[in-house]
Amino acid sequence: MDFSLPRDIEQYRQRISTFVDERIMPLERDRANYDEHENIVDHHLQRLRGEVKEAGLWSPQMPQYRGGMGLSMVGMAACYEAMNRSIFGPVCFNAVAPDDGNMMVLEKVGTDEQKTRWLQPIVDGRVRSAFALTEPHPGAGSDMAGMMQTRAERRGDRWVINGHKWFITGAGLAEHFMLVARTSDDARKGLTVFLFHRDQPGWEIKRRIPIMGPEEHGGHCELIFDGLEIPDDQVVLGVGEGMKVAQIRLAPARLTHCMRWLGLAQRAMEEALGHVEMRQAFGAALADNQSIQTSLGEVAMEIEVGRTLVMKAAWALDQGSFARKEVSMAKVAVSNVLNKAVDLAIQVHGAKGYSQDTVLEWIYRYARQARIVDGATEVHQMLLARMLRSEGNDFWQWGVADS
Repeated sequence: MDFSLPRDIEQYRQRISTFVDERIMPLERDRANYDEHENIVDHHLQRLRGEVKEAGLWSPQMPQYRGGMGLSMVGMAACYEAMNRSIFGPVCFNAVAPDDGNMMVLEKVGTDEQKTRWLQPIVDGRVRSAFALTEPHPGAGSDMAGMMQTRAERRGDRWVINGHKWFITGAGLAEHFMLVARTSDDARKGLTVFLFHRDQPGWEIKRRIPIMGPEEHGGHCELIFDGLEIPDDQVVLGVGEGMKVAQIRLAPARLTHCMRWLGLAQRAMEEALGHVEMRQAFGAALADNQSIQTSLGEVAMEIEVGRTLVMKAAWALDQGSFARKEVSMAKVAVSNVLNKAVDLAIQVHGAKGYSQDTVLEWIYRYARQARIVDGATEVHQMLLARMLRSEGNDFWQWGVADS
């Protein structure tokens, strides 16, 4: 087993870290650079995106022939973690959800025409995208196959979509959409993924749903579909292949969330350490308090556990596996430790941690969604339990390298 990074990946990681420190962090520290939804204002974002491109650090998840960095999942894990030491980082590198997940799945299963029309503009940063999956009750959430209510019906040479979606990340600004709809009642082949453009008639954004925040660029929106017409060339992979497309998309997308969350968890600990080393109480630095040392050590260890799980999952994906078990374990562990890390950081800061004088309250609100998005913690634990019951002691088997 080799736990070291390839030299080129480590160089990329260091360059990204330096860019975050020198170009992004100074903007993050000034609330004047936040928009009304608590993210980076657009004029700074566009300038930084140009600088990232010039530095050769753009779209790490995309092949070089598309203008990306061509990193493996392992390389992405190291670099995504580094870029999300700042809350503004991922969007500056074109490595933020849902764009990165949409880019990866279209690159893998899209037709050449779909890649030219729908993928490349996202890679170039000319448009943003969204993935329309979740629905209000009784519609689809974690049980996508069994509960999907949005329907696509064949009429002539078109598919006509009617339905209701909500909490669609980024929809307020997205121009390119991926939409999951039911095309039959077949248990395995009943769903299909479609592409559509913002300007196509037959749908609307009902509202941008107010959330605890902070929000992604484009928010979390509720969508109504009332006769949206989509031709066959905007079907992804094939009619009835929606579950396959979702499986291909969701595992890497979940894991990139974890990569970014590890960066935020480390940032929370960075803020905590800076404060406890400086802050005096009862004649000593807070860092010398045994209970604080215990808490810091525990969270540091759990972050490293999360990093190890993420790297194993990334390696498995690079080997061609769906890595369902590995991704589920990483999702549970990392979402939990992100919440734990920022909660500890706020606690040691006292009242200051609860204020907007630090970035911690932003991370704290953002972190709470981590245990819900891309499959609630309980769903992933249920899947792991199923695998354990099926595999028994083989649940913990090692891979064996060729000698």
